[in-house]
This record gives sequence, C-alpha cells and structure tokens, in this order.
Amino acid sequence: MDGDTIALTGLRVFGYHGVYDDERQDGQDFVVDLDLTLDTRPAAASDDVADTVHYGEVAEEVAAIVAGDPVNLLETLADRIGRAVLARPRVSAVRVTVHKPQAPIPLTFADVSVTITRRRTDTEGHADESPTG
Repeated sequence: MDGDTIALTGLRVFGYHGVYDDERQDGQDFVVDLDLTLDTRPAAASDDVADTVHYGEVAEEVAAIVAGDPVNLLETLADRIGRAVLARPRVSAVRVTVHKPQAPIPLTFADVSVTITRRRTDTEGHADESPTG
C-alpha cells in the first residue's frame, strides 16, 4: 500500500459473530487491527485533525460494526469494516485484520484471523471487490 499509514491495533470488541448457535448466543471477543493508507502531509503542515483521519472516530465506528449485526464469517466482518473505513474521503486503502482468539477449535491455538486489503478505485470511493490479503 503506497502512502502514509495510520495504524490502530488491538481494538478488542465483544460481538456475536460465528457459524455456530452458541457463538451467536454467548458472544466472544474479537480483536481488530487496521492500517489506513492516506497522505498525512496536509495534517503535518496544518497540525489540524481536520486534515487527517481521526483514529478515535474510526475506532468507535469499527467497534459499532463488531458489536452490531452478527455475521457468520470473519471475512464478512472484515469486509464490512474495510468498506466503512474506506468510505472516509482521505483514506486511499485499508488493511483490516479481524482476530477471533476464542474460535471454536478443539485444539490448542494462539489465534485465528482474516486479513483483507481494500483500495479506493475511483473518485466515487468504491472499493476494489477482490481481497488481496
């Protein structure tokens, strides 16, 4: 991803995503990492948050998505997050990783995650439909 990066890592949010009924009923923690690609030079020159992406607002928006309507797949959740972040006009690309550290796997494991990358493909802000990560 070309450009400057604002990273937000380890955003932990409780949600009800998963294929199994108990995941939808009991819920679990999800952890989200984001890399937003943008040009930070305007903000550096002005020293004004209006000239960048407010990472606190991004965190709140992502948390609302994770805590919101349940989906079956991490891929779907990551895509929802990516599309929301990419809708911000200053963001040219976003990499989203959604971790599911308590995934229902009957083995010892450290983490399960899905990572996607979305890029702005035109001036209207539509995201590239093909996952690259």
